[in-house]
Amino acid sequence: MNTLSAENSLVLIIDIQDRLVAALDKDIIVTNAVKVASAAKLLSIPVLLTEQYPKGLGHTVPQLNEVLPENSDVVEKTFFNALLEDGMLDKIKSYGKKQIVIFGIETHICVHQTASALVEAGFEVYVIKDACASRSKYEFKQGIDAMQANGVKVSCVEIALFEWLKGAKNPKFKEVQALIK
Repeated sequence: MNTLSAENSLVLIIDIQDRLVAALDKDIIVTNAVKVASAAKLLSIPVLLTEQYPKGLGHTVPQLNEVLPENSDVVEKTFFNALLEDGMLDKIKSYGKKQIVIFGIETHICVHQTASALVEAGFEVYVIKDACASRSKYEFKQGIDAMQANGVKVSCVEIALFEWLKGAKNPKFKEVQALIK
């Protein structure tokens, strides 16, 4: 059974930045990103973020920054595929996790290229579909389809959170459940 495990997961947030969300349905993507990041913090799941050319596109949105685990790393990048940045693959491997939970902006560019490269590098990759966005519905759908064709598992916020919890006896169940109510 291919399900997520909190112990084996790393959350990778791609480019949820000020100027990029401005062109999208930002309320949904930011809200869902905050849910996943908050759950990761509660469940002690490490979070790694990328920022595409922050000088021009701004930094990670404040609502997301406020809920990140304290030890979250941010990697500035200019490549669409984050794994092409010097040391990025080694950084990801240094967490010792086999499952990568990925989401962000834009689905059909940076999320797709990074997720697909992570599959090639031997990771189990799960894209959180409802925490991703593209400027058009067509590009969004093509990005999801391309990732799935490359071996990325398509998931959503609630599936990920409840797979991490495993059951109602998890000591963090009520806190995580409150994130989605």
